[in-house]
Amino acid sequence: MIEQARQLVSDADRIVVLTGAGISTDSGIPDFRGPNGLWTKNPAAEKASDLRHYLNDPDVRRFAWQNRLHSPTWNAKPNAGHLAIVELERQGKLDRVVTQNIDELHQLAGNSPSKVLEVHGTMRWSRCWNCGDRQPMQAILERVRNGDDDPKCERCADVGVVGIIKSDTISFGQALVPEVIDAALSAAECCDVLIAAGSTLSVRPAANVVPRARANGATIIIVNGEPTAMDHFADELLLGQLSDILPALVVPGPA
Repeated sequence: MIEQARQLVSDADRIVVLTGAGISTDSGIPDFRGPNGLWTKNPAAEKASDLRHYLNDPDVRRFAWQNRLHSPTWNAKPNAGHLAIVELERQGKLDRVVTQNIDELHQLAGNSPSKVLEVHGTMRWSRCWNCGDRQPMQAILERVRNGDDDPKCERCADVGVVGIIKSDTISFGQALVPEVIDAALSAAECCDVLIAAGSTLSVRPAANVVPRARANGATIIIVNGEPTAMDHFADELLLGQLSDILPALVVPGPA
């Protein structure tokens, strides 16, 4: 089945890759709901991802800032699965990466930022909920290290307003960015192969790229550690370690 899928990738001209938490677990970033997931081991972390609780409860924010401060993401490096997707871009085959991840490992691996659609935002930046000011996350975390356990927006403070800062990610109860979703679905409509990698394909609307691509004639390759909610759409279903399977799907091009 790897051989068949590799040939499909080799023959493709326009590939869209949808990635979920499973592609980053080999980089040391746990998923959310798996046996060793962030929310499985610490239900309070899931509460901190709820916008209503985050905005209204200072204790939830303090917990969230400590979680961000000690996140394994800061030491994580792209793995072979990420690098395989970079190779697709180098060969001119990659149209878009639609990612449900917030770790920016695709960009760190070498994918062009313009190719990456971050459906759930990025934890490497912060945003003020009041004025929208966006800052590198490490600048805010430095304030936390220096004792500010619930940092507020300095721009808002200059005009006498309290601005709550959160990571520039999409929390529960927060609207997705329509332009990002539209771009993801448009890419799915135009690709000839869609690779869904490391996603349970149970979270919509990101998962909608799979049936959208299939409806427009694309070949669907699903790569995951376990069965997904959309295996019935797959032309090729490959279960196993993503950092092994994804590189096996991409024939290296000329240097």
